[in-house]
Amino acid sequence: MKTLAAIDIGTNTIRMLVAKRRGNTLRAVERIRCITGMGRDLRNTGRIGEKEFAASVSTLREFRRRMDALGVVQYRACGTAALRGASNSDSFLEAARSAGVNVEVITAAEEARRTWKGIHGRLRKGDSTVVMDIGGGSTEFIAGDGGNDSVSLPIGVVVACDLLPFSDPPEPWQILNARLYFSDRIRAGTSAWGKRRFRRLVGTAGTFTTLAALEQRMRTYRPERIDGYEMPIGRLRHWEQRLGSLRENERLALPGMEKGRERYIVPGVCQAIAAMECFGTEKLVVSDAGLLEGILLGIPAGKGEKE
Repeated sequence: MKTLAAIDIGTNTIRMLVAKRRGNTLRAVERIRCITGMGRDLRNTGRIGEKEFAASVSTLREFRRRMDALGVVQYRACGTAALRGASNSDSFLEAARSAGVNVEVITAAEEARRTWKGIHGRLRKGDSTVVMDIGGGSTEFIAGDGGNDSVSLPIGVVVACDLLPFSDPPEPWQILNARLYFSDRIRAGTSAWGKRRFRRLVGTAGTFTTLAALEQRMRTYRPERIDGYEMPIGRLRHWEQRLGSLRENERLALPGMEKGRERYIVPGVCQAIAAMECFGTEKLVVSDAGLLEGILLGIPAGKGEKE
């Protein structure tokens, strides 16, 4: 079994999964994540901020050391929304290369396909499912066989915090305003799907995994208890209300809340509820798998940096 690695350079978080692969089966060796807030200044300046730039390159340098220590023979590092839009993305790619990691900026369409590929093995054949991936810069919706039926919207949680008013804690009208904004954007963005309805929504990435961790009061993150965790829409509404009533430092004290996500969790939950209401879906299934697994599964097809 070859030891492979996938890296996702996101708008808020940089993640790495090292795994051994046999066929389409992955066995995780190590998961690392670091919230660097790469896209924090993007909307105001069009650039990755100096502090976030340095933190992100430092994180990649550490990931390079871990890959070497774990005997990784092939890897693929993918940049998403922030690197698609930042005016200094070329400078970042050069700095990443100097740190030992070659980063490829992928399109929103490939991001959606890879996310679907990473989750697909967990979906029941013929199931009426829509996958939602809430990122920092963009949110992807994926449906249909092969994950080719996808929509990418620039409404990620970092972007949303810049666009929409959120006091600390937010006022009730701010939460309602956010929900209405997300509903309008989702309905417009998926209008080509018509009045399509889904039996369930599968949620991947930080907003959803944090919700599952909060629901289980999880002080230590355990992927096996996150993956496949089910929540009815009523529980999401409960967390929207509870988290919205707390200040950011109070949210951070809750078992299951990851440091660096306390600011973005409320718009994330608002967005998830808006999507479920738009699609007439009553049940959320949380997936710990997603883009990273999809990247890994693509490496043997020739996608990846050889050591």
